[in-house]
Amino acid sequence: MAAGAGDGRMMGLQRERGGNARKSSSEQSAEAGLGAACNRRQLLAFGAAAGGLLLAGCASSAPSALYALSAPEIGAEQAGLRRGGKQILVPRPRALNALDSNYVAVVDRGEAYSYFPGIAWADALPDVLQARIVQTLENTGRLGGVGFPGDGLLIDYQLQTELRAFEIRVDGPKRGLVELSAKLVNDRNGRAISTQVFRAETAVSGAGVDQAVAALDASAIKVMAELAAWVLSRT
Repeated sequence: MAAGAGDGRMMGLQRERGGNARKSSSEQSAEAGLGAACNRRQLLAFGAAAGGLLLAGCASSAPSALYALSAPEIGAEQAGLRRGGKQILVPRPRALNALDSNYVAVVDRGEAYSYFPGIAWADALPDVLQARIVQTLENTGRLGGVGFPGDGLLIDYQLQTELRAFEIRVDGPKRGLVELSAKLVNDRNGRAISTQVFRAETAVSGAGVDQAVAALDASAIKVMAELAAWVLSRT
């Protein structure tokens, strides 16, 4: 799906294919990381012929496709709140090293991580998610300001998050799992206002890589929409 224009409409799943173009820093990082990861893990790829997952060899070259995430639009009717002047800082989500990378993760039984060869997130996953959380909150139109650390806003609250899961699960029906814990903190006194865990699973609709990433994107949209409504109800 093509990315939406910057007019507030819901953005589609973004995908950029590599070619003879000069490699970006993200591609170079993914290339080096994938080569190292091959020494420890088998990488998984969706096999259409088998109708499921097939083991694939290690890919040490740069990814041929980079993926981003969509950002849901949360309207006034959904939030049920009037416009306010509160300003929120969104720090980078915390994550285990297994998720703090460009790799698109696959988890079988237990917590053993493998990664799809030949594809990557457009940036380190916590950075991609941070940008989309900011965009989702901005899309509500119900906050005075939303920013990243260093933006210079006079902050009222911090939205601190931890990425607990962002992976394709194959220990049963294939599904995209996203789990995010959130803590809303008063920036003036450091007190936690509220905490909440958000979780969503979406079935993978086919055997292709695009379908797998689309399932993760759909789960992320659900989590970010619920996160935004929760933030608005407490600020």
